[in-house]
Amino acid sequence: MSDTNRTRRQRSEEPRMHGRVDVDWLGRDLRGDWSEQRIRALKKVADPRYQRIDDLTMADHRQRTLEQVQLLVDDGAVLAAFPKRLGGADDHGGNVAAFGQLVLADPSLQIKAGVQFGLFGAAVLHLGTEHHHDTFLPPIMRFEVPGAFAMTETGHGSDVASIGTTATYDETTEEFVIHTPFRGAWKDYIGNAALHGKDAVVFAKLITQGVDHGVHAFYVPLRDETGAFLPGRGGEDDGYKGGLNGIDNGRLHFTHVRVPRTNLLNRYGDVAVDGTYSSPIDSPGRRFFTMIGTLVQGRVSLDGAAVVAQEAALAIAIRYGAERRQFNASSETQEEVLLDYRRHQRRLFTRLAKAYAQAYAHERLLAQFDGVFSGRTDTPEEREDLETLAAGLKSLSTWQALDTLQEAREACGGAGFMGENRLVQLRADLDVYVTFEGDNTVLLQLVGKRLLGDFAKQFKGASKGDIARFAADQFFERATTLVGLRTLGQDVRDLRNVKKSSLALRDADTQRDLLEDRVETMVADIAGRLRHAPKDQAKAAAAFNAEQHQLIEAARAWVELQHYDALAAAVDRAPEATKKVLTHVRDLFALTIIEEHAAWHLENGRLSGARSQAVTSTIERLLGKLRPHALDLVAAFGLGDEHLRSHIATGAEGVRQAEAQAHYDALRASGELPVPEKRAKASNPEAQPIATAGAAPLAPSEFDDVADESVDAGADAADAGRGAEVPIR
Repeated sequence: MSDTNRTRRQRSEEPRMHGRVDVDWLGRDLRGDWSEQRIRALKKVADPRYQRIDDLTMADHRQRTLEQVQLLVDDGAVLAAFPKRLGGADDHGGNVAAFGQLVLADPSLQIKAGVQFGLFGAAVLHLGTEHHHDTFLPPIMRFEVPGAFAMTETGHGSDVASIGTTATYDETTEEFVIHTPFRGAWKDYIGNAALHGKDAVVFAKLITQGVDHGVHAFYVPLRDETGAFLPGRGGEDDGYKGGLNGIDNGRLHFTHVRVPRTNLLNRYGDVAVDGTYSSPIDSPGRRFFTMIGTLVQGRVSLDGAAVVAQEAALAIAIRYGAERRQFNASSETQEEVLLDYRRHQRRLFTRLAKAYAQAYAHERLLAQFDGVFSGRTDTPEEREDLETLAAGLKSLSTWQALDTLQEAREACGGAGFMGENRLVQLRADLDVYVTFEGDNTVLLQLVGKRLLGDFAKQFKGASKGDIARFAADQFFERATTLVGLRTLGQDVRDLRNVKKSSLALRDADTQRDLLEDRVETMVADIAGRLRHAPKDQAKAAAAFNAEQHQLIEAARAWVELQHYDALAAAVDRAPEATKKVLTHVRDLFALTIIEEHAAWHLENGRLSGARSQAVTSTIERLLGKLRPHALDLVAAFGLGDEHLRSHIATGAEGVRQAEAQAHYDALRASGELPVPEKRAKASNPEAQPIATAGAAPLAPSEFDDVADESVDAGADAADAGRGAEVPIR
């Protein structure tokens, strides 16, 4: 047996209950209600047939990804969300849970499958009616008809309501005429468009009897059996991209293409033979958002995939950091493990806490999604809540995935840059996640508008007295902040005692109050400023535009509160063996978020200067407390070597370090280890040059020795994290 395999076996044989973390319980809790579906998906990830081959050409990568999607179909893995009467399982939550794991096999496979079944097929399912289900879904489910989801246009990405493609009804032939009237109306960045797509769901403005009824979806054939475009259709290949090159993204355009009237996916809007338009939803705006809302599955899926990518990056970096040694800080005979350096802990453990919070928040999103799409909780209010939560969570998790992958790459040094360790390729592939299925900045604006709407609802029907009392409360809050009474109270309670400040900050109610108060204050401030916005449309738009940055920050704060609540709920249900460590994770998450926004808390009088300083010192203590449990916390993700496929995460580095240490130990034991020059000089002063009397400068070599020792001592003190010890319970 090789040394590397022996290390793997030893790690697998370690007790599952180590360092007071019940890894098995924590793993089950993280996997949530769809544990079995996730485990089945991970088995596929471990199958080399589904895994990425890094050195393929773009053409070969595209072909391999196409074949891999067919493998998923043959295995029945894509049918979960489709109707039982057509061979599916009506398991919407389980489908998305399994889908998220595929990012570990190859993000190109995950997204190509998502385009086919989660966008193209889902559009037919959720926007069509029984005729469309029976006619179009079976070949889509069997992958006999690869398809495209043609919504985004070159000129309009996130602003779908303003797309230029039109679908004009011709009542003389009972057909819709699909047309892209200018270059900006071309469908762009469309998966399956360059090569493989046979048909497409095309989003266009429905025009009948001279009236534009807004964006609707139409089923449009694209290519014939030879792969050539049908008459009136055309397109281009997007070519090489920054990532996801296993997907044939391309552009599509239509020149007076005619499709039957029945190809309108008419669940929310229909056109009769005579051209009369009808819809179960009277409001054009609400109808549009209802139709778009049925496609929220994509955002839910990307949120889950982004969390899985974070887990993989942290598992790789923390495994490696627990074995890789660098610099002699506390010993003359052995170098330090990277994960023992406080700065290394901060760069990885704070992100580990965020990954845990986002993983638990995703489970809540998935439960809400499954409830709505299964019909159990499908109400307009639940759909609106789902859309808001999906927009917010997807935004922060996809941004965080890029941040975590980059930090993990840097934390692994040059090894992290090697393709065999996967971090750079995952980073490249996930880059586009932050702008597709909705640009993150735009999505957070949607969340912010919802927060403002909910704030306004508080005053609907309120009396003048109620509004006056609210205004008085707001004035009192501001006055308290301005004169510093709130922060003075903190100083009195803490008596400038770091330990008392730390204990207060680690109180769950205090943490939540700080996070929630930031959301409520920011929303109230924005609403207050917008109250006096001019009635003129242009001036009102300018006033709202001036608030965009604050609105996005308020939305971000709201999402962070959702993350915190999900993680805190996990702490509450954890068994005693794990609760203490998971509490440290919760505290680290909360204090990291508070530290990131320390300026706001100080400016608004939510934290005193002393307590703000205690935030940072408490984080430092928490990092030390979590160090013994780091490997357990990433082990709970359930990702083995076969899932990570990263050489530095296999135990190989530990074997190499052990070999190096054995070499030096043998030399030391035999007396053959050479003596360092500085030590040799120190033991034989007569051999050193005699310094000239007076203030003569040190020789360059002597100056270097003194400087090296000073820097080493400073680094040792910093890495040891010396300072007043604050107990963490």
